[in-house]
Amino acid sequence: MKKVICPGSFDPVTKGHIDIITRASSLFDQVTALVVINPEKNPSFTGEERVQMLKKATQHLPNVTVDHYEGLLANYVRREGAVAIAKGLRAMSDFEYEFQMALTNKKLVPEAETVFLTTQSENMYLSSSLVKQVATFNGDISDFVPECLLDEITRRLCSKYRKI
Repeated sequence: MKKVICPGSFDPVTKGHIDIITRASSLFDQVTALVVINPEKNPSFTGEERVQMLKKATQHLPNVTVDHYEGLLANYVRREGAVAIAKGLRAMSDFEYEFQMALTNKKLVPEAETVFLTTQSENMYLSSSLVKQVATFNGDISDFVPECLLDEITRRLCSKYRKI
C-alpha cells in the first residue's frame, strides 16, 4: 500500500488544499492530510479545529485520513511508513522553498520522495493568508474555501462577526 502525506498549516483550509488532497488521493492508496503545528506561528484556528475542518472537507474521500503533528515532518513520514510527501505548487515563488524542503526531507528520509502537484489555474493565487486578509475586511470568501466550512471560517475571521 502506497501512503502519502499532504502536510500543511491549513489555517484555514482552502479549495486549493482540497484540490491537492483530492488529486493525491487518486494517485496513492492512502493519504494523510497532516496539520503541522508550528509553535512559532500564531494561527487563527487551533490545531484541533483545523483537523476537524479537514475531516469535514475530505469526508467524501474514503482513502483520506486527517492527523496533526508537532515536530519534524521527516520523523512523522518515517513513523507512518509513507512513501511520499505531496506538496502543491502555485507558482515559481513556491518552488524555491519547496525544492529546498524536498532536498532536506530526502536527506532525512531517503526512502520517501516529494511529489509536487501543480495547482489548478483557478487556485494559483489562493492561499490561507489571502483568505484571512479578505475575510478581515469582510470580503466574500465563498470562492476560496469549501462550502461546508464557509460559515465556520466566516464567523471566525470576518470582523463584522467578531465581538468588540
